[in-house]
Amino acid sequence: MKWIKRLLVLALLVLVVMQFIRPDKNQEGGYDSVQPFLAETKPIASVEATLKETCFDCHSNQTRYPWYAEVAPVSYWLEDHIKDGKKHLNFSEWSAYSVKRKDHKLEEVIEMVEDKEMPLDSYTWTHEEAQLSDVQIREIVNWAKVARFQYSLNKVE
Repeated sequence: MKWIKRLLVLALLVLVVMQFIRPDKNQEGGYDSVQPFLAETKPIASVEATLKETCFDCHSNQTRYPWYAEVAPVSYWLEDHIKDGKKHLNFSEWSAYSVKRKDHKLEEVIEMVEDKEMPLDSYTWTHEEAQLSDVQIREIVNWAKVARFQYSLNKVE
């Protein structure tokens, strides 16, 4: 029984220390960092709003953090989640992508949104407004298909 108390005290101590060691926040450049992507792919206003609401938190250099992101270990989990999302697709890095990669990323967007794999359930549980309606899914898919067309013409890279 004594070892359980020691273990609980140690766990509490670790949690307290974790509160003072925070991961860096993903806020490099604000929403200006996605402007080249938006200018190039030209989403209609409703699609742009949907992208901002459902995608940019994990797939750009700008994240809107909820209050609970200040509490460890949640802050560490969110940071890992964002890094993983940006590894797969970072709209803020769009200008650095090759034409072939841009086309492929938009193809993946279409697949993931149509299959309702994005946004992730773990995101929509805490961001109800990020749950895509059938209309939003159609709009995103149609926009991405049109945006892909320009890359299919330039697949020389």
